[in-house]
Amino acid sequence: MTLSFGLKTVPAHTTYDEILRVWEEADATPEIEHAWLWDHMIPLFGDPGGPILEGWTLLAALAARTERLRLGLMVTSNRTRPPAVLAKIAATVDVVSRGRLVMGIGVGGTVQPGDTLTPREYDAYGLRLVSPGEGVERLAESCAILRRMWTEDVFDFEGRHYTLRSARCAPKPVQRPGPPIMIGGWGTRTLRVVAEHADIWNIPGPPHNDPAFIAERGRVLDEHCRAIGRDPAEIVRSAQIIVPYDDPAAGRAAVIGAVRAGVTHIALNLRTPFPAGVARWAVREIVEPVLAEAGSGEALTAP
Repeated sequence: MTLSFGLKTVPAHTTYDEILRVWEEADATPEIEHAWLWDHMIPLFGDPGGPILEGWTLLAALAARTERLRLGLMVTSNRTRPPAVLAKIAATVDVVSRGRLVMGIGVGGTVQPGDTLTPREYDAYGLRLVSPGEGVERLAESCAILRRMWTEDVFDFEGRHYTLRSARCAPKPVQRPGPPIMIGGWGTRTLRVVAEHADIWNIPGPPHNDPAFIAERGRVLDEHCRAIGRDPAEIVRSAQIIVPYDDPAAGRAAVIGAVRAGVTHIALNLRTPFPAGVARWAVREIVEPVLAEAGSGEALTAP
């Protein structure tokens, strides 16, 4: 079992300089292999009028200031940018990073009973919520458009939700045939899109990173893969784990639970304010102890 660890820094209620500090430290820490932002326009916690940096703009800036880390948004909302525009943005970031982008994407805002945070954000920015079914259909079309933008010189696309005429993307991404696609989500219809298009499946954070839930959803993904003739082992399983600074043992336990459920790609979600030396703290308190247990040969074996 090969595990990879990364950091996620939510760019809300913090500053560019603070996030840059953490990313530069992570870039110099070999045990940290990847780093992530998110894709929201209004903070989902704390003061909704507080500062928040736009994800893709910030990612481009951080790509230019780092050298080694794989990087991306965990994950981009498919509802905030047309897919061809998103493909162009992503290709540019892959060029800036010299081939280190992971294209994280998810359904984005849909109509959900009892949800007040998403409508607040979408109303503020003139965005339209759609039904979950339409959101999944749009995600599948977007994934197809991303791949074609990165691999074809010019093409037309006629989908149910998106239409393109003589679409082009130059320069192409450094990575060929394009950056790996990470799809975030857990619904059964979304997992079908994961099986069809994703290189990495990312399950959102609490409450969805319960090990039993991850394992059950993983079995659904496996069934989708078998239905279309794809080897489920081709898709890396990823999870976001919030690490409490005052209780690293809880963070370790959460990571170990996710690994036992089949996860090998772990993003440690760091909350603001970021302590000094937080990347090294994460390695010392979370990464190294978990790797030591993995090396024991028994502790992380799924029951």
